[in-house]
Amino acid sequence: MPRKNSDLAKTRLFQPMIGFTPVIAHARSSMRLPSARTDFADQRLTAAHPEGFMTAFSSLLRALAWIAALLFFCAGGMLTYEVAARYLFIAPTIWAAELSQLCLIWGTMLAMPWLLQSGRHIAVDAITERLGPFGKRLCYGLSMLAVGLFSGIVTWFGSDIFWDSFERGRTTGSMLDLPTWVAELAIPVGFALLFVQALLEVLKAMGGTMPGADAPS
Repeated sequence: MPRKNSDLAKTRLFQPMIGFTPVIAHARSSMRLPSARTDFADQRLTAAHPEGFMTAFSSLLRALAWIAALLFFCAGGMLTYEVAARYLFIAPTIWAAELSQLCLIWGTMLAMPWLLQSGRHIAVDAITERLGPFGKRLCYGLSMLAVGLFSGIVTWFGSDIFWDSFERGRTTGSMLDLPTWVAELAIPVGFALLFVQALLEVLKAMGGTMPGADAPS
């Protein structure tokens, strides 16, 4: 009998806590829901507005353009040194010509997508200048689709050529004897960036933005 009374007392003691447990669980679940809804809303907002990606990609292209400018500067410096060493001191180098070629190749490929973003590629606009705003955007969007298709094809085949040279260990056969894939890698890298930028230009044309209108100088 005393044991039964003690069990009854324990039950009465913990009964308020047992009744309060669902309230705590409900409060915790209700506290999680707003956070989940907020995260889902942020994800939908990011997906619906690609401006963040476009801004980050634009910054990347700008940095690559500065690297390309530095490579062009280095190529000019190496060629100048080679001419001076060859004709003034009769001591030509074995590295200046080949390294300057690498600088020119990589510089061209890295600067190419930034030039497209800035609207600084050569364009024949004898006909499109006579069109209205919608016609200009339509022609520009179609031309960017063609650029994207061509860039995708070059990226695909350029990657195969690079990987084949990398696996076989091909070299240039020159006095410096560099691996050929060092120069070949610039093709898929540059055209892959150009492919992405061409797609972004199509989106800009669909949104009513003309080339180079919002590109940083």
